[in-house]
Order: sequence, then C-alpha cells, then structure tokens
Amino acid sequence: MSSEAPTGARGSLFGAGGRFSGGTDPIMEKFNESLSFDKRMWAQDIRGSIAYAKANIKTGILTQEEADQIVAGLEQVHQEWANGTFEAKPGDEDIHTANERRLTELIGPLGGKLHTGRSRNDQVATDTRLWTVDAEKDILKDLKELLLVGAQVARENVDILMAGYTHLQPAQPIRYSHWLCSHLAPLVRDAQRLQEIIPRANQCPLGSGALAGNAFGVDREFLAEELGFGAVTSNSLDSVCDRDFVVEFLFWSTMLHTHFSQFAEDVIITNLLRGVEISDAYATGSSLMPQKKNPDALELLRGKAGVALGRAVGLAATLKGLPRAYNKDLQEDKVPLFQAVDTVKDCIAIATGVIATMKPNPDMLMKALCPEMLATDLADYLVRKGVPFRETHHISGACVRLAEEQKISLDSLTLEQLQAIDARFEEDVMKVWDYEMSVERKSSTGGTSKDSVLKQIDDIVSFAEKL
Repeated sequence: MSSEAPTGARGSLFGAGGRFSGGTDPIMEKFNESLSFDKRMWAQDIRGSIAYAKANIKTGILTQEEADQIVAGLEQVHQEWANGTFEAKPGDEDIHTANERRLTELIGPLGGKLHTGRSRNDQVATDTRLWTVDAEKDILKDLKELLLVGAQVARENVDILMAGYTHLQPAQPIRYSHWLCSHLAPLVRDAQRLQEIIPRANQCPLGSGALAGNAFGVDREFLAEELGFGAVTSNSLDSVCDRDFVVEFLFWSTMLHTHFSQFAEDVIITNLLRGVEISDAYATGSSLMPQKKNPDALELLRGKAGVALGRAVGLAATLKGLPRAYNKDLQEDKVPLFQAVDTVKDCIAIATGVIATMKPNPDMLMKALCPEMLATDLADYLVRKGVPFRETHHISGACVRLAEEQKISLDSLTLEQLQAIDARFEEDVMKVWDYEMSVERKSSTGGTSKDSVLKQIDDIVSFAEKL
C-alpha cells in the first residue's frame, strides 16, 4: 500500500516500477498485495480521490474541465464497484492502484494527473480513517437498537424477582430487570467510549504526501471539509504512520466483547438453573444426545473476547518498534480492523436477539431465593432501632448459625429463638421475611427497588435515543 513499495514487472504507471528493472518474485507479489482485503475501502478511496481532484483545481494542477472529467470517471468506477462489475487485473496491488488503473482506462492519460502531490501513504491513511469512522458510526446505531431492546425487555419484566449472587453464592434478592440493567450499564459506557474515540479518528491526513507534506500548496482544510472530517492531522510525518485510531478501536472492541462475555456467562448459568429459557433460534442440539439444547450463541459471544484481545495486542506489538513515517508493517492493520468490525456487528446482533427472545421463568427464579439471603435485612432491622451495624451484623450471623445448627431455614426461627439471641428483636421482625419488601428497601439511586430500576431504564432509553 505504500508508494515506496517496488512493483517490478507490474510497470511504472501506478507504482514505483520506474526504479526497478527486474521482475518481482511471484511469491513476493502475493506476499505484497493487499487488494484481496483492502478492496473493502473502495468507496472511501473514490471519495478521497474526488475530493483531491477538486482541491487540485485550486492548486492549478487541474483545470475545472480536467477535474470534471476525472470526477466523472471516478463516479463510473464507483458505479462498477457498486453493481459488482469492477474487474481486478494483474498488477492491481491494492485498492488505490486498482481504482487509478481503471480511471485511466476510462479517461486516458489525464487519469495520471490525479495522483500529483499525493502518496499512497496519505491516501491509505485517509481511506482507513474514512472507513473506520463510517464503521464506528454504524456500530453506534447497532448499539442504540440493542440498548432500546434491552430497556424494553427490562421494563416488561420489572416485577420479577430473582437471586443476586456474589462469588457465585446466594447474596440478596434483586429484580430480574435490575440484573438485566446491570449488563446494559457497561454497554452504555461502551457507546460513550466509542463516541469519544470517533473525533480522534475523524481527522484528515490527505495532503501530507509521503511524509513531508504537499509541494503544491493543497488546501487541507478544504479536503477535510469535503470529506466530512472534523479536523486535519497536525503533522505530515505522523499523519502517514499514525494508527492509534485503529488500536483504539481494537481495544474498544475488546472491552465490548468482555462485557458480552460476562453477559453470556450469566445467562448460561441462569439458563442452567432454568431461570431463563433461551430461544431455539440461539441454541443448537447435540449430534448424539437428543435432549440437549446447547447455548451455542452465548458460548460464541463468550469466546470472541479472547480473540478480540489478541487482535488489539497483536497490532500494538506491531506498531511498537516502527520508526517514523510509513512502513509496510502498517499494512497489517487492515485485517484485524475489518475482522473486529465484522465481529462487533455480528455480536451486537446476536446479543440483541438473545435479549429480545429469552424468556424469564418467574417461578424458577423465585425458587432460587432463600431466606438466608435476608440475613442482611435482619441486621438492618436492628440498625433501624439504633443498634450499630457492626453489632447487628454479628447478631444476624448468630441467627444464621442457630438456623444451621437446628437444620431449619432462617425464617423458621421463632420470635423466642431470635429474642434469646438479642432481646431487641420485637414481633414486627417477622415482617423481614418478605423478598418484595427487601428489594423495595433498596430505593437509592441505582438500587433494585421498582422505582429505582424504572429510573435506570428511563436513563438508558434517554441515552440510546441520542445515539
């Protein structure tokens, strides 16, 4: 993808072939080419070339008539890509040479003027930024749908109670919707982070040349505005080798996949306990055991996180030893970027489908609740009577120990047994053994009371609708 790359027998029109007299090793041609994957940026490459042609009217490189011919030719190339009739030919090393070769076939030698003052170094940087920003904005739309679907499901099931766990041990009762919102909350942060990294990607490197800048005084601010960039990059040398925006996206995708993995694990466990039922659309059967319904979609969601991390670390490791300006190592950014975007979009679609179609089982979720999960409520009862919490925690623990010794549930202890442990227990302590009241007491912001959960849902919807 670099203008510095040898093209050998390919000729000198679109590469650096004029410098080289011998042919290129066929293995090297295969090793060097990138059209097989960077053709995904065909539309962005044409956008950049059209803007560059218009900018070169102002530099005097092109007349208005010449620019019009070039733009018309590029629009025809665009149409060929769009309708699937574009034909790649030997020597089309990358998307840039392919498009310029086809342009020259259509309009003749005038096509050779397009590249004046431009390098494939700033060209590929421009294409990659355009493509990445387009993808990131598209992903935000997908996240919007996921959050809205999740919020709707949470609202519909706000009255269902379930067990909350820490260390995979029964902890306290919560609402099913509170649990679901706990998985939507990190996705809100993911969307916020994606919004924050887009402006750093959305900067125009076009006009930086190979490394030193443009020798014809091209108006880079015009190029940025024409291409929809928010700003221009600040240093031409950095512009052609900066791939921070790709690494940022890869690490961003790692965080998203980590959250999907956590969600998947939670649902797999809850499904195992029959607390939720996963739709057949997101499960598979066994080749041997007819009774099996495997949560394959969730296991794949869980598995994508490790691969995503590998992509991010791999590219960061590639970049860490590079000297300034373009080096061909940078060609290795495209495949992980494209794979990451595809995987993110697929995983968002799968997660959206799983959330929309999985059915909570209220009876089984309630069955997982146990009176021991109200031990903290028992301690809080005495706190409300003025007893310090450290003391009430000890007292509640003694009640739990007595129930275990008696081999009965905590709520089966009589008032007399409780008062034998602490005389400050009164008859109204028996009201503690109510799961609904327990969750309703957690009414602070972010808590599991109904009003608090509904507020969380409203906040998620409000955020998502602005994406």
